[in-house]
Amino acid sequence: MTDTLTLRTPDDWHLHLRDGAMLRAVAPETARHFARAIIMPNLVPPVVTGADAAAYRDRILAALPKGADFTPLMTLYLTEDTDPDDLARAYADGLITAVKLYPAGATTNSASGVTNFDKVRAVLEKMAEIGCPLCVHGEVTDSEIDIFDREAVFIDRVLDPIRRATPGLRVVMEHITTMQGVEYATEGGPDLGATITTHHLVINRNHILAGGIKPHYYCLPVAKREEHRIALRRAATSGDPTFFLGTDSAPHTDANKLLPCGCAGCFTATNTMSILAQVFEEEGTLDRLESFTSINGPKFYRLPANEGTITLTRGDPVAYPSRIETEDGPVTVFDPGYPLHWRVEP
Repeated sequence: MTDTLTLRTPDDWHLHLRDGAMLRAVAPETARHFARAIIMPNLVPPVVTGADAAAYRDRILAALPKGADFTPLMTLYLTEDTDPDDLARAYADGLITAVKLYPAGATTNSASGVTNFDKVRAVLEKMAEIGCPLCVHGEVTDSEIDIFDREAVFIDRVLDPIRRATPGLRVVMEHITTMQGVEYATEGGPDLGATITTHHLVINRNHILAGGIKPHYYCLPVAKREEHRIALRRAATSGDPTFFLGTDSAPHTDANKLLPCGCAGCFTATNTMSILAQVFEEEGTLDRLESFTSINGPKFYRLPANEGTITLTRGDPVAYPSRIETEDGPVTVFDPGYPLHWRVEP
């Protein structure tokens, strides 16, 4: 059995850092193990212009521990009023790496998202022209569609028509959760990638609902049936370059998670690499962990892989904090429900 594993330093291709006190508390958790991350723009108000992205980037850099070697890769929040020229300038200047599409009402702070996709067609065409990737939260929000079916319906109703109408548009299906998502991504060609979260490799909907509601497992897209979790694990551990890590680590204070209408999101930044090493070990594919965490994402985004490395060792169970303290209140760290034996060495 392998006891030591050295990988190129990983990246996180889908991360929520929030702002203010929360940003200051959680940014060090990602910077400890990751070199870069795609930063989600769903603040209040959202990051919609190049100037917004520059200001947010500066706040992130100011929140990092002294000496941290971490690069935030900024995104713009796509709205029906997005200026294609401002977007193009920000991308050409290297200020942004991608643009994020939220269907209005799909998840946390998505009220400013897109309702009428015809109104963003000019922006999507400009993105295809300049090669800027579109990161997609892939769920419809129609109230008549069951929440467990919203990803599959989105692929058929929204994503596939957008891609057919916009040749050359590079798309990342973020946090896929279904067999249908895996199948579509696998068959999508070189302009389509897909991120998979840490928590969706571990939990299914029973973990949220069976034996009492577990609010710290509630996320959007919501975890699905076990057959879908198995499909995600097969995809993540397959070595297929289509799939790469996007944790969707999403911190909320415990008070906000435990409300009668609690917030969606799992905070996994602290222990993701230990969890992933265990998942890949269980699947007999530790030799493919580096591809998933460190190679496939940079390749899709046309960036070089990191030169640095991290080392994980296997041994006695690793003790992670159950909560991260912030000025706004504690944030619970995702608990996979079993001991973790892989430790990232300092």
